[in-house]
Amino acid sequence: MLENYFPILMFMIVGLLVGLGPIIIGWLVAPNRPDSEKLSPYECGFEAFEDARMKFDVRYYLVAILFILFDLEIAFLFPWAVVLEQIGMFGFVAMVIFLGILVVGFVYEWMKGALEWE
Repeated sequence: MLENYFPILMFMIVGLLVGLGPIIIGWLVAPNRPDSEKLSPYECGFEAFEDARMKFDVRYYLVAILFILFDLEIAFLFPWAVVLEQIGMFGFVAMVIFLGILVVGFVYEWMKGALEWE
């Protein structure tokens, strides 16, 4: 009965070795010499001068959302282009409608000035 669980045990052991092995090897082998450059903030490029809970301008979030939207548009184009011969005219028209809706939204955002950064 217990021999039925042996593959599961081996799977768990191999998974732990694959997951924790590189971390442990890196911790043992890598040099630990922090300096001022490594310990400095790297996200914004300058030292923090205000409270971390300060409010961001809403345009920052708008640009981020627009980037994600149009990035996903490109992500949908790759698999569509690969199977275009199999899906035929219906798939082509469906993607043209999808891209048309996104272009209309893009033009609307452009005309409203959402892409302008002051």
